[in-house]
Amino acid sequence: MRDAGVTAIYLIHGTFVGADGFGFLRELARVWPTASDVLRKIQKQAIDRVAGELGNFTPLYARQLQDSLQGEHPTPIPVRLFHWSSENHHIGRADGAVRLLDELSSQLQSEEDSGPGPRPAGGRILLVGHSHGGNLLALVTNLLANDRSTNERFFRATRPYYCWPGTERIDIARWQRTADMLADPDHPLRANRLDVVTMGTPIRYGWDTAGCATLLHVVHHRRDPELPDFVARLPVSADDVLQASGGDVVQQLGIAGTNFAPPLWAWRAAMADRALGRLVQPGLRRRDLLSRLRLGCRVHADGTTLLVDYGASDPELAQQLAGHAIYTHPQWLPFHLDQIARHCYGWSEERS
Repeated sequence: MRDAGVTAIYLIHGTFVGADGFGFLRELARVWPTASDVLRKIQKQAIDRVAGELGNFTPLYARQLQDSLQGEHPTPIPVRLFHWSSENHHIGRADGAVRLLDELSSQLQSEEDSGPGPRPAGGRILLVGHSHGGNLLALVTNLLANDRSTNERFFRATRPYYCWPGTERIDIARWQRTADMLADPDHPLRANRLDVVTMGTPIRYGWDTAGCATLLHVVHHRRDPELPDFVARLPVSADDVLQASGGDVVQQLGIAGTNFAPPLWAWRAAMADRALGRLVQPGLRRRDLLSRLRLGCRVHADGTTLLVDYGASDPELAQQLAGHAIYTHPQWLPFHLDQIARHCYGWSEERS
């Protein structure tokens, strides 16, 4: 990774292990940001203590990854945890995408301002997203690759979320900063290559590979001899779900059409979510959900998808959260690093 020019790694959790799964703290932040920040920190610490590495990236996991990559080298490749609300709807993931782009932009700018010289062009940033954290990254690739008019449609659809309706008062400043950044073809972020890795990410949004350098998907899958290799049978019993008999059940079931609606108190988020849904998933009909679930396709249309049966070495671990928690367990970190190095950075045992 160091030889390939990787300058930072971001770990992005999935749905419901963030600090604001129902959007309450976001609404509180509009009127009392200090209290929201304190509660957000306390909430995430509590979730980390309860969930640990069960479908979650923890500070300990990030430290282990950073230390293992540093070895004897004097300078580490920084491993950073990226937190988003973890809400299960379009605007929640869109806010996470905007928040991530804003954080990447701010980090690059601070490093250029504080370092001894300008940041070298062409650096690489590895983004690893679990579950719907991967779909957050799908939106990132689209925003980076879209033309200006398409991004203007995105920010117009979501405007009620970050700007008071009927006024010009923006109360979530990172949205405007990100819109300005995306409109700048010479922004420093565009000089960096983004390597995107998803783990257990349901097939939901389209990807734009022009918005990233490499795209790798890792999916827990157990082959059914009666089906094509890339197809999972729809679970028909509680045992199928609890034992993850076909692999990652959440990845299979969390496809387009399974969003939760924003709560009643988040009426601005609800307005933006409806408009954004028409933009990112036009023509989607809820009555077609069962037929789409029965397709059972594991493989994303873009990038490389690795179908991995994790159950051979530790079946009990593979069953946790219906097969969805396996990816973030430290036991599999060396395997995942090996696959990322091979598929994203062209590493091989022969080359080493």
